[in-house]
Amino acid sequence: MSSAPATLTVFIPLTIRKRNGRPKIMPPAEMMPDYDDKGVDPHILRAIAKAWSWRRKLDSGQVATIQDIATAEDVTPVYVGRVLKLAYLAPAVLERLLIERRAPAVSVKDLGLAVDLPWLEQENAVFGLKG
Repeated sequence: MSSAPATLTVFIPLTIRKRNGRPKIMPPAEMMPDYDDKGVDPHILRAIAKAWSWRRKLDSGQVATIQDIATAEDVTPVYVGRVLKLAYLAPAVLERLLIERRAPAVSVKDLGLAVDLPWLEQENAVFGLKG
């Protein structure tokens, strides 16, 4: 019989961070890819998809008010109004989010606040560009 050590210790330098309320294992900084964005948060994509779906329902007359959408989706009218604003983001911002899959520098909540800015300023606000 050969004599082998009873335990073997392996050290893997990982960090656990919460993202969207769920733990996510992050590799060390030197092991991260060279590009700075990791894609668009799926919550942002879902919120934009809901916004456009609800906007189409309103435009087509399928529903008459935000209250109708809230009742059908079992959410509050305030939530519907907040998400619906995302359907009015600047085309340049939507292109970068949905086609180029560039990650925004802001949260979904702050993305809704950027809608109130003129289209020319939205891209700077959403992606943290200096302009």
